[in-house]
Amino acid sequence: MNPDMQLSFGLCLVFILLEPFAIAGLALINTGLGRSRSAAQAITTALCVVSTAALVYFVCGFAAAGSPLFIWFGGSGKSVLEPAMFFFRGAGVLTLVVAIFGVFSVGLSSLIPIGASADRLRLGAACASAGLFAALTYPVFSFFSWHSRAGLFGTGSVGFLDSGGSGFINVVGGLTALSVAWILGPRQGKYPPKGMPAAIPAHNQVFVLFGCMLAGVGWLGLNSAGAMLYTSIRPEGAVLVIINTTFAAAAAALTSAVTTRIRFRRPDASLIANGWMAGLVASSAGCAVLKPAAAIITGIVAGVLVVLSVEWFELHLRIDDPCGSISVHAVCGIWGLLAVGIFAGSGAQFTAQIVGIATLLGFIFPLTYGLNWTLNRFIPYRVSLDGERQGLDLHELGADAYPEFVVHADEFLQR
Repeated sequence: MNPDMQLSFGLCLVFILLEPFAIAGLALINTGLGRSRSAAQAITTALCVVSTAALVYFVCGFAAAGSPLFIWFGGSGKSVLEPAMFFFRGAGVLTLVVAIFGVFSVGLSSLIPIGASADRLRLGAACASAGLFAALTYPVFSFFSWHSRAGLFGTGSVGFLDSGGSGFINVVGGLTALSVAWILGPRQGKYPPKGMPAAIPAHNQVFVLFGCMLAGVGWLGLNSAGAMLYTSIRPEGAVLVIINTTFAAAAAALTSAVTTRIRFRRPDASLIANGWMAGLVASSAGCAVLKPAAAIITGIVAGVLVVLSVEWFELHLRIDDPCGSISVHAVCGIWGLLAVGIFAGSGAQFTAQIVGIATLLGFIFPLTYGLNWTLNRFIPYRVSLDGERQGLDLHELGADAYPEFVVHADEFLQR
């Protein structure tokens, strides 16, 4: 490698190695927003799900995605489509960089449904669903996303743009979260026969907010590495990516604080956290091409959108999503994809983004719902009623996350 290629290669690896911070952050958010009596099971499920998704992606997911590689070292933007490789067999060093990025990305995406199914999804079922996700759902849209960018789907000279994964990581994971939450149904006591839905508060807001900070670090690496691999930016272009990612998240968090203050008379910590995450998600698609002002506008819209979306899903659709995963990742991810088409200043780009969104809603959502519905027939997703009342920590792991505290009220221990 010449010196420029060595610099690009090393910098891209550093960015990729930041991505696990996003995984850790999302795992903490999912754990903190759930009940205390299911905290250990939630974080254990996160670890097992990420491990399952990574191994399945290694075996067949990367091959199913078509293993596209964009020449970002030379900045030419041309694509090199290598043969599909099971077990990464025969992959060169550049392809392995793409593969490692994909391993972390599919792990992050597979965590999104865990947040929407908190307090009621069995550990074994979560791992089985993650394996199916890494083998089929994630690779299918990755194939479309990456090969559309290469100009193989008839979109003309302008392909679908999703640098950091608003679509192929977040919307795919968010639509899977919607599918799983729909199949599981709400938590016991969430929707009484009469009246408003019951409020089930997060058990540890410190976990949630610290998870947001970790995720912010990981997202800087995710967006920067994705932009280098799939949008052909040179190393100096990572500065714009970092600025756009940070500004979008900050704008979204502050907007969510203002929105909750107006609607509920005081800021809501969990919705502010969701706003921060929504800004990160919305920034991913256009992080390499938007101007900072456009990134801030994208974040502002995401901050309002996530608050209204969480309320809409809970009150009107009666979908119990304890972590707001559907709103943060699916709804705001779609907004991020659309924002690229709006602010990129090109009608052809807007058309390409609409095609991608239509593919997500018209094909990926029915696919992931059908796969999970079928798997649920063989491996029941939901814990028993007694298990949910007892808490998933005791029911599945045999020990509490907080044994020195009383986390079980008497009504949950009665049989």
